[in-house]
Amino acid sequence: MKIKFLFLTFILFSQLSFGQLTAKTNAVISLIGNQINSDLQKDNLHGSISVAILKNDRVIWAGAFGHSQMEKDVPADTNNIYRIGSITKVFTATLLMQMVEEGKIKLDDPVENYLPEIKNLKDYDKYSKITFRQLASHTAGLKREPELRGADVGPLDQWEQKVLACISKTSYNSKPGEQFLYSNIGFAMLGLAISRAAGVPYMQMVQQRILDPLHMTDTYFALTDDKLSRLAQGMSNGNGGVNIDLPARELKGRGYRVPNGGIYSTPRDLAKFAMSLTGKLALLSAKSWKQMQEVPPGGEKYGLGLMLYKSADLDVIGHNGSVPGYTSEMGIDQPSGYAVILMRNYNIGSTNLTSIAHLALKALKQAD
Repeated sequence: MKIKFLFLTFILFSQLSFGQLTAKTNAVISLIGNQINSDLQKDNLHGSISVAILKNDRVIWAGAFGHSQMEKDVPADTNNIYRIGSITKVFTATLLMQMVEEGKIKLDDPVENYLPEIKNLKDYDKYSKITFRQLASHTAGLKREPELRGADVGPLDQWEQKVLACISKTSYNSKPGEQFLYSNIGFAMLGLAISRAAGVPYMQMVQQRILDPLHMTDTYFALTDDKLSRLAQGMSNGNGGVNIDLPARELKGRGYRVPNGGIYSTPRDLAKFAMSLTGKLALLSAKSWKQMQEVPPGGEKYGLGLMLYKSADLDVIGHNGSVPGYTSEMGIDQPSGYAVILMRNYNIGSTNLTSIAHLALKALKQAD
């Protein structure tokens, strides 16, 4: 009953904050909320899911469900902070396209021009040189992770050194440009190469080129002490147990995983980035935006830092994310201008975030 009460409270709050919604739109939100409530109760982890729904250039509704702390009776709210995981890759790809627009990088440039250490990859000379386009589209042929113990641990300010240490421990799975293979280490190399080309540290680039222009004041790579009270406690669950120590440890650093999964945010703040992807607060030209949605040779339903989903009802771009203790989804239906963002503070649960985002997008379009 408490979760249901929280849901109704946020319905009222959203109407007061963003204007009266239509009866059909409210019915869709109720449907999604009821499903999330039911799933949280099934999961029985005392966890939370936070949501923002956008239409073009504004958030039309935001709500939170469940609890932000596993062992405390603290209701989740829309100010809670979560890790967004691999949605960070869209930020990295946006930086890449900005650099392309400025003429500092070409998509088909060899990455070794800016990151010569990439030559330390196992069997590097066996294949053609890896390009920026291939790293950004997961078609570089690299395996998902490096074979380096402790690759995903280490201070935030030493992530670049950890990437360099990972390179010689990273292997090919296929020839560059031949097939799609999702690679976290590949995207970390991409972020470092972009930074080298710009002559500016990666995290500083994100701040100056994305967060500041979009007034994203609730998005971070590191949380200061005054922000920790708003962090939804991460719970890494699976194999019948729940681990809260691993997500907590990653607060201090996550090794090489910065350009590929290092950002913290809230659904409402991430909504500002989603708005920029719809063209309302554009950070990129229409040409660059089109290029990001093109699947390159060997690719598969993935452009440059963007997951692509098309059906008879939807044309969705975006990304999902999963890191220890957190899962996330950002889906944007381009024809309708609707977008749905979801964040959860545990990994395995009854809610399939991608599926419920697509369900919501389809229902919202039909409600118009």
